[in-house]
Amino acid sequence: MKTTTTEQLIQLDFAEEMKTSFRDYAVSVIVDRALPDIRDGLKPVQRRILYAMTELGLDPKKPHRKSARIVGDTMGKYHPHGDSSIYDALVHMSEDFSLSIPLIDGHGNFGSLDGDSAAAMRYTEARLSEGAMTMLDHLEKGLVDFIPNFDNSEQEPTVLPAMLPNLLINGTTGIAVGMVTNVPPHNPGEVIDGAMAYIDNPDITLEELMTYIPGPDFPTGGQIINAEALPAIYATGEGKLKVRATAQIEAADHGKKNIVITEIPYTSAGNKTRLVESIVDLMKDKVFEEINDVRDESSKDVRIVIEVKRDRDAENLLNGLYKKTGLEDTYSVNMLAVKDQQPIIFDLKTMLKEFLEFQELLYTREYQHLLAKATDRLEIVGGLIRATDVIDLIIEILRGSTSVKQAKGCLTNGDITDIKFKSEASKKQASTLDFTERQADAILAMPLSKLIGLEIMKLHEESDTLLKNIENYKKILGSTKELHKVIKKQLKEFKQKFDQPRRTVISQVTTSNYVVEEKIEDIYILIDKFGYTKSCDASTIARIGEETLKDFPYTIKMKNTDKLCVFTAEGNLYQVKASAIPKGRPKDKGVLIHTLCKVGKEDIILYAGFEELFDSQLLFVTKSGYIKLVSGIEFDTNRSQVNTTKLDDGDLIVGLTVLSGADAVSGEQKVIIYTAAGLSLGFPLDEVPELKKASRGVKGIALEKDDTVAYATSVGPEEETFTYRGREYSAKKVRSRKRGAKGQKATL
Repeated sequence: MKTTTTEQLIQLDFAEEMKTSFRDYAVSVIVDRALPDIRDGLKPVQRRILYAMTELGLDPKKPHRKSARIVGDTMGKYHPHGDSSIYDALVHMSEDFSLSIPLIDGHGNFGSLDGDSAAAMRYTEARLSEGAMTMLDHLEKGLVDFIPNFDNSEQEPTVLPAMLPNLLINGTTGIAVGMVTNVPPHNPGEVIDGAMAYIDNPDITLEELMTYIPGPDFPTGGQIINAEALPAIYATGEGKLKVRATAQIEAADHGKKNIVITEIPYTSAGNKTRLVESIVDLMKDKVFEEINDVRDESSKDVRIVIEVKRDRDAENLLNGLYKKTGLEDTYSVNMLAVKDQQPIIFDLKTMLKEFLEFQELLYTREYQHLLAKATDRLEIVGGLIRATDVIDLIIEILRGSTSVKQAKGCLTNGDITDIKFKSEASKKQASTLDFTERQADAILAMPLSKLIGLEIMKLHEESDTLLKNIENYKKILGSTKELHKVIKKQLKEFKQKFDQPRRTVISQVTTSNYVVEEKIEDIYILIDKFGYTKSCDASTIARIGEETLKDFPYTIKMKNTDKLCVFTAEGNLYQVKASAIPKGRPKDKGVLIHTLCKVGKEDIILYAGFEELFDSQLLFVTKSGYIKLVSGIEFDTNRSQVNTTKLDDGDLIVGLTVLSGADAVSGEQKVIIYTAAGLSLGFPLDEVPELKKASRGVKGIALEKDDTVAYATSVGPEEETFTYRGREYSAKKVRSRKRGAKGQKATL
């Protein structure tokens, strides 16, 4: 016998099926995953974590519990998705650099502002914070609705009874299908003030509202520099904020300056290390050649130090850093949230309106709950008071009854069937009893100790209190004005608890352009014996032959941002910017140094680059035999001409030597003085004191009458000769004696 199977084929339009399926997926992501509810400001995963924690009893006064246990309960009971996404949400709710009021009190490594990841969930512990309790304290009062969980094994709240405008205070971010939410955090005290102002006057204008809530307040501080955009953002719920780090320019050693970052933009929260690395990379790539070093000296507070090279424009560099790094960024505001299963963009005033409406619902349900509870209790207390008045009859009923059911029937309905009484009077009185079911249960459960006079008095006092409370509850429930008073009272208490100083500065700043400074490179200053000067780059110097270079007694290597220092025998220093010295080809003559500075007819005794001088010491020896060391820092000046030393009438500088840091501290460096009468004297450099440039110096050599110093220099232990007037002399033949001694006949 053959059987035939009839297959039923369903024809579907592919495009329509994709459209329907994708729409269902998008709605699921929007409502159940990515976007916050306008009422409590939480995404589903956050709400479920907090609810799972309150079921575990993890309030702020209880010990911390392993995060893995919290994640496990959340995933197993309410959120059947990946454990890593649940743990990430838990970690985020503990970050004080992300939320104004953290909802989780984390214990252990929960990451940092730098960008360090949290430790694995098996190592960390957590409990609810005080802020979270503003959303969970009233769950037992039935203020919100509960629905079955994903497998109908548990009940979970559709929303938490948030008594604070959490969405505005903590902000949120989320990406759904085709939409994104980005609500910035705000100052708790300011938001509470704004909410109370809205309660007092629902017709308040946006301008008036912004006197209470002037703008976002990021946990990382920083600045909002386009304050003029805030009214439009709060009016539409969308817009862009320019956020900027907080930076100061501080003086550093040796005349340098540092840029110190003390607060980073909110967009870099959790990525501070990456921000610092981006600055370092720009320094290494020579995008910012003004930077000498970058250091992260942060501890609990942020402190990023950017060392600026000497004589560079720190303000200009800071503008460049704002332009090319995350020190200035754009924060896109999009105040999108879910209301009645629909994603809606809310403006500031509407968000406060939604908050007030939710509070009215919560407090109405709370006082309905309190009223019902007080009414039930008053019923019982009233029954107990009545029972004490006829306690002898009740005892007689109990003794004459054969069961609790029989006794209860007599108490509630006056049913005296089969109950034995001692007298007809008691029987008649018992038939009139009409206690309620709850009163009868309370009477039957009442211990004999309640018959003490003091306990009876307490029952009367409790009855009076309950009556007053019921009257108050009805008054609040019957008047919106009274209900608003209660809401405001609670908000004021929350403000005292959670208020904090504003951290983000709001201002209107015009962005300054970054001017790219001239590229720093090595150059060579060539000066011939007549004073003709020109500058050449390294490639030009490489093409000049050694014979040609001999025509230039002075070849000074320096940076193109440096200054050429010209010292004269008369004790004057003239400075010429390297950029002012014309560049020349190998055969070019150059220009006279006298035309670049006001040297006049003075005798020039030394040319040097300022950068070389700054980190060195200068050895001065005068014609009259005075000697001293002067720190190169003494000549840090913007003036083109300055006096370098004090000279007596007729005295001149005859010896000027630049000593590097190593030479200056070497105990083996030797000073050589040679006089016009042919006498010489040598002594250790460390016998020469370091003095100010305005001082005359100390005696370096005792001169004979009419004798003068003709030349002086300093040589190291490895130097066997020195050059004077084009001839080489032996340094070893100069006899060493103490500074200030008479010279001896030179055998040079």
